[in-house]
Amino acid sequence: MSLSRHVDPEDIIHHLQDLRMPSSQATSSSTGGQQQTLQHLTPFSTPYASQRDIPKYQIPREGAPGDTVYEMLKDELDLDGRTNLNLASFVDTYLEENAQKLMVENAGKNLADNDEYPAMLAIANRCVSILAHLWGVRKGESAVGSPTVGSSEAIMLGGLAMKRRWQERRRAAGKDTLKPNIIMGANAQVALEKFARYFEVEARILPVSKKSKFCLDPELVRENVDENTIGVFVILGSTYTGHFEPVETVSKMLDEYQEKTGIDIPIHVDAASGGFVAPFTHAGAGGQKWNFENPRVVSINASGHKYGLVAPGIGWIIWRDKACLPKDLIFELHYLGGTEESYTLNFSRPGAQVIVQYYNLIHLGFNGYREIMENCLANARILSKSLEATGWYTCLSDIHRPAPETTNTAEAAAAAVKGAVSSAVGRTEEAGPGPETSAAYVAGLPVVSFRFSDQFRREYPHIKQETVSLLLRARQWIIPNYALPPNESDTEILRVVIRVSMSFDLLDRLVADIVQVTEQLMEKDEVDLLGVLHEQKHRRKPVTKEERAEKEKKREERKHKGGTMGGVKEAGKDVKKRMEDGIHRTVC
Repeated sequence: MSLSRHVDPEDIIHHLQDLRMPSSQATSSSTGGQQQTLQHLTPFSTPYASQRDIPKYQIPREGAPGDTVYEMLKDELDLDGRTNLNLASFVDTYLEENAQKLMVENAGKNLADNDEYPAMLAIANRCVSILAHLWGVRKGESAVGSPTVGSSEAIMLGGLAMKRRWQERRRAAGKDTLKPNIIMGANAQVALEKFARYFEVEARILPVSKKSKFCLDPELVRENVDENTIGVFVILGSTYTGHFEPVETVSKMLDEYQEKTGIDIPIHVDAASGGFVAPFTHAGAGGQKWNFENPRVVSINASGHKYGLVAPGIGWIIWRDKACLPKDLIFELHYLGGTEESYTLNFSRPGAQVIVQYYNLIHLGFNGYREIMENCLANARILSKSLEATGWYTCLSDIHRPAPETTNTAEAAAAAVKGAVSSAVGRTEEAGPGPETSAAYVAGLPVVSFRFSDQFRREYPHIKQETVSLLLRARQWIIPNYALPPNESDTEILRVVIRVSMSFDLLDRLVADIVQVTEQLMEKDEVDLLGVLHEQKHRRKPVTKEERAEKEKKREERKHKGGTMGGVKEAGKDVKKRMEDGIHRTVC
């Protein structure tokens, strides 16, 4: 009999469980009867209760004690990764104690119930005002905005507003509105593509390249816009490499296009992560006018639950002026005795995150956010430089590279921008030299994207980069390995997101673990994950220079004896199937 290619472990467990129980108990367990009764009578910590389970896919007829269910769920959730070591996600995993209290105390408040919770509504409006000024709204403009569930909802709203305004202009000119399109780079987050698909807009997804820093290429934008283009999505912080897309460069290109054709094409800035980084860091957006100081930018979104430092569930959408938000997207609601205006896709949504966002803005202030973001970038630079110092890795992110020299004009413009922001938040810059800041480096998110160096791949062609990700996961680090966008998908990257919870001590441990994992792979002629994992259990100390020299000597001896690169066996001569063939790629 041939081996089955698929088994259901739950069927096996439940079958064996039924065999070992009396028939009456086995029968009643499927309905949650006697099985649940035993759980009520038996403490969870005893071996008797440990033989019981709770229904997974159907509600039981009888309930179970809260402490029992709590312990069972707690045990199952132990299988999740540790949030602090999850370096794949941009989402904040840390809340200070006062923020946690506010979350718990306001967990039951619905943001949709404005008439019942007027104080919470006022706090939401204050946040909108703070962000509008932080993002450079100009005097005389009446910025409007709203909290959202996240940046995905905010992007949908920003795209919808651009589509409606395009339709209004076309109808006023007596033209059809049948074929709207929107421009974005292939590095765009899936929410941008969702907007196009859900709201029937052609997505013109432009290829990225090494030349364009794997981001939107302004030259390709020039070639693809036309009279049916409702707008351009420009990303302030690519999720692949952390680069800021050149908002001002794209804007100038659209200015030239408008001069030739008379067609006005707006920009929506997806600042999901960069919206809480660029305003505070010394590097800013690298001298680019990315916010409302650029008149072509009509709306900006950001995620409060990323570098806004709030728990998951809060985003923001801001339009520079009421005129940028079409009236037919605004609903006047008469609900629970009150009248309110709504221009969101969701109705009921949590309000506690809005309160924590306001707490952070007031508690940290401009300088507090600046200190945090500068610290994140400093740690990202240290990690980048450490990886490249090994010679085994090269970084595709650029936040550790010196910023290109700027002209006096550009420097003066940057100073003017900082002055405007300083005025908006009511602070003054202190004169005099200080410690190294992000101003000396390429602007971007605190993200480190890296891959094997060319020399490493030549000398160790048998080592798969995704194996590094897997072995780091065995040490509890969650670092994804995945391909760059289409057109560059032959290149895979490992990516680390540096968040506020990354201490220098933790960073030191991360570098040591990456080095040790890589060295262990280099020592193997063939990738033997079982052997490497066994070594990891018994050896956590760093390798000394003497040990490394001895290993290199033996490696060179094997190379000359075997006659093949790195001692890899020739195909067809008892080469075992490498386990990395079955490793699933992690996509974040």
